[in-house]
Amino acid sequence: MAAELDFSPPEIPEPTFMENVLRYGLFFGAIFQLICVLAIILPVSKSHKADSESFEPKNSETVKKPKATAPQISKKPKKETKKKR
Repeated sequence: MAAELDFSPPEIPEPTFMENVLRYGLFFGAIFQLICVLAIILPVSKSHKADSESFEPKNSETVKKPKATAPQISKKPKKETKKKR
């Protein structure tokens, strides 16, 4: 009875080139997603905060900009035609 049982490991075929590409592509995609999520969660560096403060206006006069008027469209009067009877 012990001779009938086969305890050898099952034969697993070697992965093909496309399976390897898929495996490593998914691996790098997961790493990229983790980096993107960490970029959102982690606070921004101080150098970026200093740059954003320099763009703030110094006084209220520089904030107000004159509004540009829309260009006037010249309206030509319609040509009146006489009714033909």
